[in-house]
Parts: sequence; C-alpha cells; structure tokens
Amino acid sequence: MEANKRERLAVLIDADNAQASLAEALFAEIARYGSATVRRAYGDWTTTNLTQWKETLLKLAVQPIQQFRYTTGKNATDSALIIDAMDLLYSGNFDGFCIVSSDSDFTRLATRLRESGQLVYGFGRPETPTPFVAACDKFVYTSVLGSTSAQEIQQAQINAPALPKLRPQLVEAITATSQEDGWAHLGGVGQMLQKNDPAFDPRNYGHAKLGELVRAQKFLEVIEKKNENGTSSVAVRLKKTG
Repeated sequence: MEANKRERLAVLIDADNAQASLAEALFAEIARYGSATVRRAYGDWTTTNLTQWKETLLKLAVQPIQQFRYTTGKNATDSALIIDAMDLLYSGNFDGFCIVSSDSDFTRLATRLRESGQLVYGFGRPETPTPFVAACDKFVYTSVLGSTSAQEIQQAQINAPALPKLRPQLVEAITATSQEDGWAHLGGVGQMLQKNDPAFDPRNYGHAKLGELVRAQKFLEVIEKKNENGTSSVAVRLKKTG
C-alpha cells in the first residue's frame, strides 16, 4: 500500500509502549507511505523509563509531549495522544495518521480517524490485540522493521504472531481480482490482501516483497505481462489441476 503521492502524515508515538531502538527503522518504514509532517512522542519524560528515547528524539526531530502520571493505574499518555490526534484531525492538514503503540486503547481512535476519511497506519509488537490491528488500514508488526537480509526476514518470521494460513488468503485475493482468463495483476492482489487483513505483510512470511512470496508458492503461476503502454507488470493465477 505505498502512496502514489507524498501523503502528509502525523506520527503519534506512545513512548511508554514502543521501543526506542526501532525508531530509525520505524521512520524509514513510514517514509514508504508519506511524509512524517508531525512527529510527536508521548510519555512522562521525568521518569527513567524513557531514558533510551531521549537521544532518539533529538536525532529524528521528534517532539516530546510531557504527560505526568497523576494517578496510579490510569494511562494519561493515551488520553493526551488521543486529544492531540483529534486536534490534528480537525486542522485538516493531514492525509493520514501513524499510531505507534501495541495498546488496544487506541482502537476507537483508529476507527474514528478512518470514519473521517483518514488513512491509519498502525505499528506495534506482534502481540498487539486484534481489534486495534483490524481498526487500521495497514498494520506493521515492529518485528519486521529494519529486516533487509534473507536471514533477518526469516528471523522476523519466527518472531511474528500466529498468522493466518497463507494459501487461503492468496486464493481468495487472486480469485477476487482475476480476469476471465484467471490472471490477476499482482498490484490488485496486494491491495485485496491488505483489505482483507491490515497486518498482511510478505515479511511476516519470510519474503521481502509480494512478488517473491507468490513466486515461492508451488500452487501459483507467475508471469510478467506487457502492458499497452510498453511497460510490464506481474500477473499471477492459480495453477490448473487435472
């Protein structure tokens, strides 16, 4: 789901619930979808819990938003992030939001932003609750961030949560987007996969790209087709049986 134009994105980080060590890889991932126009990280910066974040904030030009913990057991950070998100929404200056957290408390926020026509990208640990994942247009497990080599991607696959069976997902997406001859454009297949499962990512299955993933499936045929304008595109279909 890479953007065709530079979408203006507001990146809101629940620093209490995100890893500072992944911040650079996080913003590299976000750059695939648009421009991180606003970068804010929320937490109680007077505590020692967020020490690792402080150097990262300066390096990546992330604005720290202070939120004191007035009451034990109450997550004031979540409330501050949600209030800011709504203020930014009403400003009308953004095309989408990136919510960096593994906390299901942001499920309603993601739903509300989408209801207002905003793209919502979620980023969180593999154990992120399903409702929050499903409320986003796209959700990226932080276990795959920064994975570039085959070995790193395979390790990310090991760290990934229990994933839906790949074959039924591919069959459904190809069937839904195929033409009369059975061939489906890979781009359309990818969009359908994302629509059916916001957390779908080839890296979760040990491959850097969707093209690599489909080529590794023995029940699929993959070809490059010439388009009328002279360019080429990848097409995929189910292998005929019998």
